[in-house]
Amino acid sequence: MPETHSPVRALRLGVAGPVGTGKSSLIATLCRALSEDLRLGVITNDIYTDEDARFLRSEGVLEPERIRAVETGACPHTAIRDDVTANLLAAEDLERDFAPLDVVIIESGGDNLTATFSPALVDAQLFVLDVAGGGDVARKGGPGIARADLLVVNKTDLAPYVGVDVPQMVADAESAREGRAVLALSRTDASAISTLRQWVLDILAAHRSGTHTPVDPGPMAPHSHSDEEGGWFVHTHDEDTHTHTHADASH
Repeated sequence: MPETHSPVRALRLGVAGPVGTGKSSLIATLCRALSEDLRLGVITNDIYTDEDARFLRSEGVLEPERIRAVETGACPHTAIRDDVTANLLAAEDLERDFAPLDVVIIESGGDNLTATFSPALVDAQLFVLDVAGGGDVARKGGPGIARADLLVVNKTDLAPYVGVDVPQMVADAESAREGRAVLALSRTDASAISTLRQWVLDILAAHRSGTHTPVDPGPMAPHSHSDEEGGWFVHTHDEDTHTHTHADASH
């Protein structure tokens, strides 16, 4: 009999996307869809709060102890890409406390279109947009949109109220992703939820068989942040060293 690959840890699934795209609600939907068949844990990331973790606990989607929060204290992408230590420790603690787990879902703090997970942290990642952010967002591209394992166009039930053509937004996303998977989703759409559930099960099966390879969507593009004195700094990432620097852009 051929030897089979049996990973010693759970699949780690990253969920990233801008603020307000519905990442926490999507994770709640995923937990409801999967919790009867899989052993799950969740880690949330916020800068100064555990609000997303408290929301998920209040939804009753998992035992409260299986939902843990990381407070990054810095740019949201820092703890999912630059220095993933806090999230790695949180994932290892969850897997030790509730062994064996099948999937640990890690939610990024809300960031911009360039934020992606390091493959040192997650085995697969999905990137979340929503129709309320505008139908043109999908074609603007960026590493998360272009190369995450799955792109979710969320809150499709709101499309009539914000004037977005969902099929066109999905077509733009498919073009930006060069054929990689895109899913239009609403938490009221049972068929789309079923598709998302099957996607996770397929990724999990590939992870267990050793046929899934984590892919780095690419380094973040330079972007700006304000400082406490009201100035602005350009935040850049070094592709080779994975460090980041700040250059004064206040003038």
